[in-house]
Amino acid sequence: MPPNPDVSAISRRDALRHMACGFGYMAAAGIASGTANPLQSRVPHVAPKAKRVIFLFMAGGVSQVDSFDYKPLLHKNDGRMLDFTDQRILAKTGMGSNQRVMKSLWDFKQRGQNGAWVSELFPHMAKHTDDYCIIRSMHTEGVAHGPATLFLHTGSTNFIRPSMGAWINYGLGTENQDMPGFISLSPALGNGGPRNYGNAFLPAAYQGTAVGRAGMKAADIGIKNLENTLQSPEQRRRQFDLLQAMNQEQCQNLPQNTELEAVLGSYELAWRMQANAPEVLDISNESAATKALYGIDEEPTDNYGRQCLMARRMAEAGVRFIQVNYSDNSNNPAWDQHNDMPEHKEHALAVDKPVAGLLTDLKQRGLLEDTLVWWGGEFGRTPYAQKNGTGRDHNPTGFTVWLAGGGVKPGLVYGATDEFGQYAIENKVHMHDLHATILHLLGMDHERLTFRHEGRDFRLTDVHGSVVHDIIA
Repeated sequence: MPPNPDVSAISRRDALRHMACGFGYMAAAGIASGTANPLQSRVPHVAPKAKRVIFLFMAGGVSQVDSFDYKPLLHKNDGRMLDFTDQRILAKTGMGSNQRVMKSLWDFKQRGQNGAWVSELFPHMAKHTDDYCIIRSMHTEGVAHGPATLFLHTGSTNFIRPSMGAWINYGLGTENQDMPGFISLSPALGNGGPRNYGNAFLPAAYQGTAVGRAGMKAADIGIKNLENTLQSPEQRRRQFDLLQAMNQEQCQNLPQNTELEAVLGSYELAWRMQANAPEVLDISNESAATKALYGIDEEPTDNYGRQCLMARRMAEAGVRFIQVNYSDNSNNPAWDQHNDMPEHKEHALAVDKPVAGLLTDLKQRGLLEDTLVWWGGEFGRTPYAQKNGTGRDHNPTGFTVWLAGGGVKPGLVYGATDEFGQYAIENKVHMHDLHATILHLLGMDHERLTFRHEGRDFRLTDVHGSVVHDIIA
């Protein structure tokens, strides 16, 4: 209610502001009110080598010993019962256990000028070994999908923390004010769900924008209600200008509220996106040759190929962090072959050509130089057969990811696991180190990228992490 209960003293503007019919007016107050834009581009801490990241998330854990980490000893000892002690066995039994060694189901060959070993699972990606840096000495926290996936995205296995994309959005802002700074394509509902692209205690403006969901056909994904077919562009412009004028006056009397600012900012961004985002998400005008490069209109590559092509278009449009999820909404994510390792081939066929096509396309367009492409999952898999069967269990102690473009040394094979591929032993890279390195490539010091919350300065890498300078060109 207004301070003066005398209705006759209430102006029409006050009536709109205080009565029920004015709730929408109040909710929209502040759009383009002249307040600082939280997503405006910011000066990095150091000279950046990359402007943006495309993260190709392989949910479930790709087996390193069946993809990029060739281990002849597995073939030599295939079928033998040997003692393997790891976190998962210790958690279940409290002791070590004999397990049956399981060789790779696919042949390996040396590829490219660098002679990197790549299995026949990835014949298309194998053609690009001179373009990316293979890190074979990754290790992480969490032996189950939920904690490990959260750790990969947020640097924490259980607490509510901002996702990496949100931190990057917070640290650098967006390159294009007409597009979100952080987009996650077809994210899964499980194993962290929205927390994997959430802002947690960062201002809400930095959360990711989910486009589609896991299990939905990529041809059907998009942003709902983005296009206004009821009004002409001129009508929409006049309406928006009126709101701006009203809200500039209204916001002078509103207290500072980051959640409200984020909602209002999202309204403004949505208005600007009407003219830009539909074109970015629409791949129909791409040439037949480009679509073929990604495996679009072919099976089984059409779905992930469409997502990868959208990612390239988003990179061109200035989206700062783009995550392309290969996952589903089942309890066992895509690459999680506990009982049937041959299924790895099914998933490899779906992603191999699209990922290679993305690298080729980025390189041809000159985008790979300042776009960092990150491929990998939350952990790897064991070198032994789970329960003496035909699958592999989770392995967070040694696995492989690769990085391409964005200032990384191309063709480098970095680090190593033990002779069976279970533990990272040489030039070990923890997930905190990978986070720190990616931030560094984007021009941010992971120790300076902080946000004060409840009396403490938080950061993506917590109190850990070191930049892996050896992989930086």
